[in-house]
Amino acid sequence: MNPLDLPFDTDDMIAGLKPWIECESPTYDAAAVNRMMDIAAYDMAALGAQVERIPGRMGFGGSVRARFPHPDYGRVPGILIAGHMDTVHPIGTLDVLPFRREGDLCYGPGLMDMKGGNYISLDAIRQLIRAGLQTPLPVTVLFTPDEEVGTPSTRDLIEAEAARSKYVLVPEPGHEDGGVTIGRYAIARFNMRTVGQPSHAGARLSDGKSAIAAMARKIIEIEDMTGPDCTFSVGVIHAGQWVNCVSSFCDAQALSMAKKQEDLDDGVARMLALQGTANGVEFQVTRGVTRPVWHPDNPGTQMIFEIAKDIAKDLGFAMEGRSQGGGSDGNFTGAMGIPTLDSLGVRGQGLHTLNEHIFVDSLVERAKLMAGLLMRLS
Repeated sequence: MNPLDLPFDTDDMIAGLKPWIECESPTYDAAAVNRMMDIAAYDMAALGAQVERIPGRMGFGGSVRARFPHPDYGRVPGILIAGHMDTVHPIGTLDVLPFRREGDLCYGPGLMDMKGGNYISLDAIRQLIRAGLQTPLPVTVLFTPDEEVGTPSTRDLIEAEAARSKYVLVPEPGHEDGGVTIGRYAIARFNMRTVGQPSHAGARLSDGKSAIAAMARKIIEIEDMTGPDCTFSVGVIHAGQWVNCVSSFCDAQALSMAKKQEDLDDGVARMLALQGTANGVEFQVTRGVTRPVWHPDNPGTQMIFEIAKDIAKDLGFAMEGRSQGGGSDGNFTGAMGIPTLDSLGVRGQGLHTLNEHIFVDSLVERAKLMAGLLMRLS
């Protein structure tokens, strides 16, 4: 049976996704992420997988790993499907972004990034099992809890599993035109703090040194460093408790991205060089997690892409492969030299926003693409 003829059903897929999306799982809420892992673990166990729960660390939720039955399991390297179950949406987002279908669109927090892609991957495996089709290679699924903050607690777990694999498939959101990702830019995160001098903002304003004001000036300086080879942006700020107090601390986080590792390394050096004390306020910078460059020229990745292009042609569209920004755990596996294909998940718009939605027709399209890859990779 041709895997593209498998009887995927859109309504069934949306019904299956409902409990996944309605189990909100923001990264920093370990208990919430673990509840989502419970659902995924049950669904994979119901498919006959050997499921393992891996405890979380560093304050994050745990991971779940599932190995599907295969006569060559443990004998040959197989296929790793790597996805994350954490989202950027805090608990309560369902109140303003409820899971719902409206015609050709389906809405919900984390639906596009990336629970939809994770779910269609399992549905592809489900349909293959029901049809009695055996994949040429063993299949392992690994869902992790912390990708949205740079994968600080599970990078080594992902890399260890990838090292035991021949190929890695990442069901991050697909490109709007159906394209996939064959390489990703390097990304570095930074934690920043300004340390000022407190005082009463009404009675003794001149005695204080505002950490907030100093951070505001630094943010402008940092973002002005953006150029064609390396970008800088600040996305998180925490400071202050009382408006009548001159702030003594301000914390912020910055992100830098570059197409080449040497450009990112230069950007890191420029960020760290900003440290120091000026006008009585200290500026501290510490380097956070980093995603390495994943170069698109890996022959194995090109081979997977050619197979994906061939499957896409049978599905009725021409597939493009791109190297792009926006990190994923594919950065790690691709940088290791493991043939990796990313952005195999559902298509949509508005990821990381209160308008996050997917194109309903992409559910079956991407599930067939995944099923085709699982049957053709050998």
